[in-house]
Amino acid sequence: MSRRTTAAYLFAALLAAGFSGIFRLQIRIDRQKASIRSEQDQLAFRSGRLVQALSLEYAPFAAALYWTRVVQYFGEKHRLHQTDLDLLWPLLDITTTLDAHLIPAYRFGSTFLSDSPPRGAGRPDLAVKLLERGIQANPDQWRLYQDLGNVYYFDAKDYGKASAAFTEGSKNPEALIWMKVMAAKIAAEGESPETSYFLWLQVYQSTRDPMVRKNAEEHLALMKVELDLKEVDRAADEFQKQTGRRPKRMGELVEAGLLRELPKDPEGYDYTFGDDGKAQLNLNSPLLEKQLMEPR
Repeated sequence: MSRRTTAAYLFAALLAAGFSGIFRLQIRIDRQKASIRSEQDQLAFRSGRLVQALSLEYAPFAAALYWTRVVQYFGEKHRLHQTDLDLLWPLLDITTTLDAHLIPAYRFGSTFLSDSPPRGAGRPDLAVKLLERGIQANPDQWRLYQDLGNVYYFDAKDYGKASAAFTEGSKNPEALIWMKVMAAKIAAEGESPETSYFLWLQVYQSTRDPMVRKNAEEHLALMKVELDLKEVDRAADEFQKQTGRRPKRMGELVEAGLLRELPKDPEGYDYTFGDDGKAQLNLNSPLLEKQLMEPR
């Protein structure tokens, strides 16, 4: 065997050993990460009153630290597509016990709690509890009544309590006029795409949190789809009255003067008709998956 061949075999052996070592090291790193993540998911103290007593005059500073941990905890779970948010309520409980006037903790925390998985914890009951605590400590914050009304409307589907929350919040002289309008509209109609769109628009325009804003943006797109499909179906019903059949193409509605142009969803895809003759999202639209994931 030549010296060059021997060197080649030796290099190959060293390379294999190196890859084996790297693989074992990566396994150790992954195990350590999992261990650290598990440790992060534990709370030394779950009693807000106890943490408050230990914090003494530094309670507001400790509240800010716990609120930061809430955001990090929720963000990490969201990034890893994990839906076990068991520590979300204890963290928010401690945060708002330490500082009862930390308004973002109530507003964004209630969204984290109330949204259905995988967006949130699916606990509108705890979101209501958190917001009622916030209102009791901050009765002048009319936006908390808006958030409470949103939770009752979107998640709890309790339109009577949603209307009552908007009504109570509208009594604040600084509250915007639409609070009173929404109270009346929800009391009269319950759930409707128009009402839902308006409420999500208020969330989108009033929040600075990127996760809440993105969530509202996605809901606005789906509400726009629902409103569009409703309008197309109305035009299709009129087409059927005039011709005795359902339209097969969106172009037929335009040609008949029932629509001004071919309707597109917020992603730019043409709507289509299903086998039942009803308008629906294009099968290629990215919004279709999100629509199917929406709780009914």
